[in-house]
Amino acid sequence: MSYFSSFILLFFCIIYLTVISHAINNDFSVELIHRDSYKSPLYDPSQTKFQLILNAVHRSINRANYMNKEFSTTGNKFKSSLTADSDGEYLMNYSVGTPPFNVYGFFDTGSNLMWVQCKPCNICYNQTSPIFNPSKSSSYQNILCSSRTCKSVEATSCSYDRDACKYTVDYGRGTKTQGDLSVETLTLNFTSGSIVSFPKIVIGCGYTNTLSWEYNGQSSGVVGFGKGPTSFIKQLDSLIDGKFSYCLNDNELNLSSKLNFGDAAIVSGDNVLSSPMINMIGNYQKDYYYLNLKAFSVGNKRIKFRGFKNKGINASTDTILVDSGTPVTIFPHHFYHRLESAVKKVVKLKRFKDDSGSYSLCYNMTSHQPKFPILTAHFNGADVKLDSNGVFHQLYERVKCLGFRPNNDGLAILGSKALLNYLVGYDLKKNIISFKPTDCTKY
Repeated sequence: MSYFSSFILLFFCIIYLTVISHAINNDFSVELIHRDSYKSPLYDPSQTKFQLILNAVHRSINRANYMNKEFSTTGNKFKSSLTADSDGEYLMNYSVGTPPFNVYGFFDTGSNLMWVQCKPCNICYNQTSPIFNPSKSSSYQNILCSSRTCKSVEATSCSYDRDACKYTVDYGRGTKTQGDLSVETLTLNFTSGSIVSFPKIVIGCGYTNTLSWEYNGQSSGVVGFGKGPTSFIKQLDSLIDGKFSYCLNDNELNLSSKLNFGDAAIVSGDNVLSSPMINMIGNYQKDYYYLNLKAFSVGNKRIKFRGFKNKGINASTDTILVDSGTPVTIFPHHFYHRLESAVKKVVKLKRFKDDSGSYSLCYNMTSHQPKFPILTAHFNGADVKLDSNGVFHQLYERVKCLGFRPNNDGLAILGSKALLNYLVGYDLKKNIISFKPTDCTKY
């Protein structure tokens, strides 16, 4: 063997060992991109800050409406919290296939299956970035109808002429994805600079993907982080020991956010608060993340929480869904109005009427920074004092609004904006969600 050949072999051995070492170390992070960031394929420079804020509110409303309708639904289709008008807040950039093909998927704790649009399309929505072609990937494999994976996954059928397992994800209101269930290699760019591939990840390769609306710059698909067996987080379970965490920035400073796995996801140190997750029953509810919410405090005023009552749900009525894809926090209308009333009694600023109807309670800010009350979410075992900027959203330069919305159907959702400047950790083995005050702009 020549010196040059030996050098090349040594080089690739080092690369391989580096990849394996990082995987075994169970300690890695990736970047999350806000949908409105200039780094995002959905970035639209023509949108004003006001329009972006209203869009976030409307996505939250639509997402909550859909989740209410599907909350107690059982059936033979995947159910997801993504809706036709609410496709997520944060994008995860990764590569699929061999050689690696770059895609963007919405990071979503309210979904399970990971899927991408694929060529050749029967019907594909408008995606400005190139669409993945599995025929050009040497690592792509269809899952067979007879396989245990196909039989164990909901919403599958078979194409017996070519022995391929088919999937369907129905988001409602004319939005769905259909295609082949497959295994493929996924490659992540770690924030440490390493590039690591994960073989044989189950994904949906969507050939028929319809939306009830169209606009340029659609993402390639969805990265499900629910608790179901097909979610990305569950497929990495043996490697990351059921742990992931995130520290989310909104789009004010165009900063990226960080998504952590395994040992890197452990939330520890001073001021960490943890609450046990509520285990639900039913095809839809059991795969997502719920906490017991006992009360909310506005300053020293404590308001007892009472939420939904749905047949077939194995939980008390004081349950709230923690959802990365819903920006604005949603409360049952009867509780919201009590909370709003308590805020009105404390805040003495002049009221502002939001003609868009997006916010119910807004204030004109004075030249001096107003002192808004501290709002505290009292979870089981964790009293989390929410960041003022995550609770009171800036609508205009001198206008701030209470960033919560009433929901007539009763479901409560803790939105991503409410957890501004918190490191949020999920431990599926201990069955807890942890919160630690953190400056996410510096994390």
